[in-house]
Amino acid sequence: MKIPRPLPADLTSKSFTTQEALDAGVSVGRLRYRDLDSPSRAIRVPRLDTEHAFADMVRPITQVTPFSAASHATAFLLWGFPGFLPGSHEPGIHISRPHAMAIPRRRGVVGHRGQFFEDEITTFNGLLITSRARTWLDCARKMDIDEITVVADHLLRIPRPEFEGRSSPHCAMDELEEMLDRHWGTPGIRKARLALEQACVGSDSAPETRLRLALKWAGLPTAEVNVPTELGPGVVRQPDLAYREQRVAVEYEGEGHSDPEQIVRDIAREEDYSRAGWTLVRISKRHMSNNARSAVAKVRRALEQRGWSPK
Repeated sequence: MKIPRPLPADLTSKSFTTQEALDAGVSVGRLRYRDLDSPSRAIRVPRLDTEHAFADMVRPITQVTPFSAASHATAFLLWGFPGFLPGSHEPGIHISRPHAMAIPRRRGVVGHRGQFFEDEITTFNGLLITSRARTWLDCARKMDIDEITVVADHLLRIPRPEFEGRSSPHCAMDELEEMLDRHWGTPGIRKARLALEQACVGSDSAPETRLRLALKWAGLPTAEVNVPTELGPGVVRQPDLAYREQRVAVEYEGEGHSDPEQIVRDIAREEDYSRAGWTLVRISKRHMSNNARSAVAKVRRALEQRGWSPK
């Protein structure tokens, strides 16, 4: 059996267009060998033992489809949005083109058309993609209001530069509001407006947002979100949620809190709250099932013990 010539090094571990291969000196015959798959016309993918990076699978699709950009569920995944988007893990790469052009139609592609302003298309890892704000709006039609809020909180969140290498949020509130004003008739926009009304700048994670909303829908008082709270001279803590009047702090604890060093820090934190006369309510993933009923019950009980009662 004839052994095919090796591909150029930069084509051996990612999908590529046939034009890229021809430009690199690969022959037409070489592109027909069985070590290459063809997920869509004019695209080749080397058969590897490991998975290809998702962005590398999307990039050639946008290159062979003129005036197109990754969008909808594909952009949702590429941007790493939190929240539950129905169908986001189903096969098919979503791309969009301007409404004056034909809808993209090719194997493995879910095509869309729409009106795009210049700042609604950007680049990510070398491929064209709808902006974070536009992706948020495009996906709103398939999400429920609370999950749209989860993404909005993610976009509005003030980052921690020492951990993330950035100091500005992904989006400002007025950017999301402008996105809604621009596309006032698009499907899902009413849900997006309601979500933006309950979005919050301070929430640090998707579980925190879901917890905050669950407490809101249960009729509990509005909590401060990630506000530095002075517990004593030189002792400042920043609870996920704080009920200052009742002196109740609520912390959502993810998997990282099982780390031995984190356990020591958590004990010290709880002692700080106790010395200051505060009650610390610790919430974990197991409290969030069944619409966060256990979490709501824990927080309600702590508030009632501190004198709160529903009006």
